[in-house]
Amino acid sequence: MIPKVVEQSMIYMCACPAQVADSVRKLRELFRYQMRCIAIPDNDKLVHAQIAESTIESHSIMQDCLDKIIELEAWDRSTLEMPAGLRKRQLQEMLSDENGE
Repeated sequence: MIPKVVEQSMIYMCACPAQVADSVRKLRELFRYQMRCIAIPDNDKLVHAQIAESTIESHSIMQDCLDKIIELEAWDRSTLEMPAGLRKRQLQEMLSDENGE
């Protein structure tokens, strides 16, 4: 889901959903990193477990946020295509920027 939302958001110049999706992706990377740190015998497991736990909580919040954005903007959940009306609005904003309006 995350890569498709980022792709659609970038194509149609709607960066906010992409920012949220990227945050979810980075939290997943952080969690995997912490799991590797926990596996290293000399590391303080409590520190990395705390980071991992906080990452799980943060991920849940941001994933819920992304789900709500998709719902509020009426994205097609089966294809994760940005709605046509939103694409049209983004194109109009881009064209008005080019024309100095």
